[in-house]
Amino acid sequence: MFNEKELDALRDGIRVGMSEKRFRHTYEVEKMVVYLAGLYMPEKTDMLRAAALLHDVTKEFSTEEHIRILIERGVEVSEEDICSPKTLHARSAVALIPERYESFATDEVLSCVRWHTTGRSDMTLSEKLIYLADYIDLSRTFDDCVKLREAFMGAEPEKMSMEERLLHLDKILIMSFDMTMSGLLNDGLPISHYTVDARNSLICKKLLSR
Repeated sequence: MFNEKELDALRDGIRVGMSEKRFRHTYEVEKMVVYLAGLYMPEKTDMLRAAALLHDVTKEFSTEEHIRILIERGVEVSEEDICSPKTLHARSAVALIPERYESFATDEVLSCVRWHTTGRSDMTLSEKLIYLADYIDLSRTFDDCVKLREAFMGAEPEKMSMEERLLHLDKILIMSFDMTMSGLLNDGLPISHYTVDARNSLICKKLLSR
């Protein structure tokens, strides 16, 4: 889908507008998703690399700037959005990518970027991989991120069958949603209904498969 020259140019382009810390995280997410793609969908590696490079392209914008970008493009901004400003960058990125990075604005790239923070019900495999790569990349030093990374890699998914790997991935995603919701509850912050839906869909899938 995308060649190495295009991805190199994209990486160089996004670096201009990012802090060094944010770029390092972005670069580590790209590397992590290459590893995950190798386990789950190697044919989508370049698409996932593009989504990884673009996932935080608006992360360092102010809350006001996110809201302005969305409103100017006719995207509704709810009270829940305003009370959960850390989720806004996924939506503002999707709004800007077609304008600033048109050749990368495929439906699959945009969906990966859109849902990399909150998740959603019935996530696609590519969405799951970007979400997880963002959570467990090697630049992450938060306790939950380290625990989740160790839980995923410590089970040695390389030695699993594909069926086992997919079950393992869903198990790790459930853990991540539990960690996210627990942290938000402890901080007295709202939980995105998309995150609740994401967790519930995986839990129901697990229960119905027994």
